Amino acid sequence: MPAKSVASVYDSRIRRADYLAGTHPFAQEVVLFYKRIAEFQKNFYTRVLATHHHSDVAGGLAPQARQELQIGESLAAFKDFLNLVAQHGPGALAASAQQLSNAPAASWSGLLQEYWSSSGRDEVLNAFEHFLPRAFLQPYAELMAHRSVTTDLPAGSSRCPLCNSRPLIGVLRPEGDGGKRFLLCSFCLREWEFRRIFCATCAEETETKLPVYVAEQFPYIRVEACDTCKYYLRTIDLTKDGNAVPLVDDLAAIPLSLWAEEHGYSRAQPNLLGT
Repeated sequence: MPAKSVASVYDSRIRRADYLAGTHPFAQEVVLFYKRIAEFQKNFYTRVLATHHHSDVAGGLAPQARQELQIGESLAAFKDFLNLVAQHGPGALAASAQQLSNAPAASWSGLLQEYWSSSGRDEVLNAFEHFLPRAFLQPYAELMAHRSVTTDLPAGSSRCPLCNSRPLIGVLRPEGDGGKRFLLCSFCLREWEFRRIFCATCAEETETKLPVYVAEQFPYIRVEACDTCKYYLRTIDLTKDGNAVPLVDDLAAIPLSLWAEEHGYSRAQPNLLGT
């Protein structure tokens, strides 16, 4: 996908958040807050696109390139982001944003650099602790990823072939009479092809050890669990609902998290809001 077209992807996410807020009252607060975040991200993405030339991102998001984040000129935007979260975020998150907003701006660079250089590769993210740098830098990472490659990523890896991060969710996309499975990166949001019946965390492939759960409210979203490692991956099935926007629908699927927790499964990587 050309980098300039990513901005239109944000429009799709914003529209889907509006739809889900009206369809699932229990998720309304979550998805409407996300809508505000996505609106900010779209504007920030446009600003980053206007100020970073293709030569600035040569080498893309290869692991070593994560050390090269140049965010200094965007710290003013981070202040605006903190103010947004402090005003509209849920209690604890709003308080955290306000506290960070009052801290010296010099401390922000370290926070953002630390997330950029290591997040998503070796540990399970803490949604609350990582929300501020993660939500702010997501457009930056997405732009870098889409400028890094113009072809499909190699298939089969349990980590993102572009930045070596763990997957966030699975996506089933229509192909022929069925669907092809992809994984969506938790850091740069690129997709790559992956096997259908196979645990992306521990490589378990025995079908009887890979239970699947689907909730009545979300017949197109599957919890794909593993009885070997006790982790699960949530997969959005676009063969059943082609209007779904995986990144956003995942946020609204709160009942699926409740089922997984009750049955002793943990999420391999949480989404932006820990739902």
